Amino acid sequence: MKKQLLIALVLFSYTLSMGQVIVRDIKINKQYINFPIEKSEKRQMVKFVSGDDTLTYSVIRIADKATDYWVYKDVASLKGKTIRLVFSKAVKGLDMIYQSDSFAGEDSIYKELNRPQFHFSTKRGWVNDPNGLLYHNGEYHLFYQHNPFEINWENMHWGHAVSKDLLHWEELNDALYPDTLGTMFSGSAVIDKENVAGWGNNALVAFYTAAGKKMTQNIAYSNDNGRTFTKFKGNPIIGPDRDPKVFWYAPTKVWVMALYNENHIAIYNSTDLKKWEFKSKTKGFYECPELFELAVDGNPQNKKWVMVAASGSYMIGSFNGAAFTPEAGKYFYTWGAQYAAQTFNNMPNGRRVQIGWGRIDQLGMPYNQMMLFPNELSLRTTREGVRLFCEPIKAINQLHGTKYSWNGISAPAINDQLKKITASLYHIKMDVEIDKGLGLEILYKGNPVMYYDGNYNRFNGAPYICQTPGSFRFTIEMLIDKNSVEGYIDNGKLHIAEALKKSKSETGIQINGDVIIHSMELYEMNSIW
Repeated sequence: MKKQLLIALVLFSYTLSMGQVIVRDIKINKQYINFPIEKSEKRQMVKFVSGDDTLTYSVIRIADKATDYWVYKDVASLKGKTIRLVFSKAVKGLDMIYQSDSFAGEDSIYKELNRPQFHFSTKRGWVNDPNGLLYHNGEYHLFYQHNPFEINWENMHWGHAVSKDLLHWEELNDALYPDTLGTMFSGSAVIDKENVAGWGNNALVAFYTAAGKKMTQNIAYSNDNGRTFTKFKGNPIIGPDRDPKVFWYAPTKVWVMALYNENHIAIYNSTDLKKWEFKSKTKGFYECPELFELAVDGNPQNKKWVMVAASGSYMIGSFNGAAFTPEAGKYFYTWGAQYAAQTFNNMPNGRRVQIGWGRIDQLGMPYNQMMLFPNELSLRTTREGVRLFCEPIKAINQLHGTKYSWNGISAPAINDQLKKITASLYHIKMDVEIDKGLGLEILYKGNPVMYYDGNYNRFNGAPYICQTPGSFRFTIEMLIDKNSVEGYIDNGKLHIAEALKKSKSETGIQINGDVIIHSMELYEMNSIW
């Protein structure tokens, strides 16, 4: 480690009545502070202090015996100031912490061996629930649960990324940090167009759960497109539930909050975003509520409301701004690795686009988990009734590279063609019919990634009914990234997300079964990075 990169300003220690505390005063003159992490080391409390104020805190596995990977904190906004780092114990890695205008590993960012290439993943640390999905001033905002200091869950911050097209993402600094009320759990965001809260026209207002000694609901607002936030001095506004989803309900001119409450979704109303009145509850849901309206079969004269929670199970019904009345359900539209999906508020043209947390380990990397591909939601009439459908946004076409296509071909014949294709990123669309027997299997590098069992009527283990009775004919769309697969059966009637397994062969796509492939398109995909 070069000496000029080491923190060599003021280093001293002292003893309090509670035990030893290690303190470092650092004058910030670089963009980043880099921290060495050891996966087996016990976490210790680290406080970031400026003057008499604790800016934030986290528990961090600072290395003692060996460094497994590095993480960083962006301190560019504090340049010229002196901050104090307060550590709860002495370890050897304290002498390795350093300032720099680059973070450790920056030269290989987005080019790592297993980095997802067309799904969002954070530069460093852990991610889970998407939060505060919002369109504003030409930008899509993706906030998300983030532990910037470790590849495991802890230290919940709100991470932040923005995009112009829902494909290419720019990761910004974390937006919300742990404070005296707790760490930053899930929530949502709105645009206060009429300044009802008093923070300015078009203020970006975030609602989040703070997880301290108890759960509370809180507000932070931004007047610079989400680049910085100010937490409301009147926090908390509600407790003790969690995961507030807030949106505007035009017919009665009220703000609505859907809030998880003991296996119910509770509905609150407000006119100023600060004071909230309880209205109703709907039972049978767990965590991360969503409530939105969609046209059935694209008919604006026939709309229904959808209530859904973290698992993806949903009910269809009506909503009057104060109470949701279930009419059908519970059903499910997604299966596998997706959890806690959230839809964008304020979308142009009334579209309803979601991003879900992909619970997929990023093995051997200094970051963990990922976001699934942005999907557009719709309600459509099926033989079983109205159901929620989920398909990749049409902008995916912008990532297409070389195209291959076939029509009216058998599995053995198409496999001869597919083995010549050596790419590792794919978007595949196919219309396939099981001719004889009851099985279909699509493999990638020797492992099944999409498979149908006609005996038990299941796709990848999920119960599934053919669109046309007795036909055993399906449309299958697939996205294959570095370590994930997403499948969309019959134009999104069922969405499947799974981790790719360790390769058993170098063979790319292969199709098994006595099937007729009526049509198939395969696109090599370009990276979003």
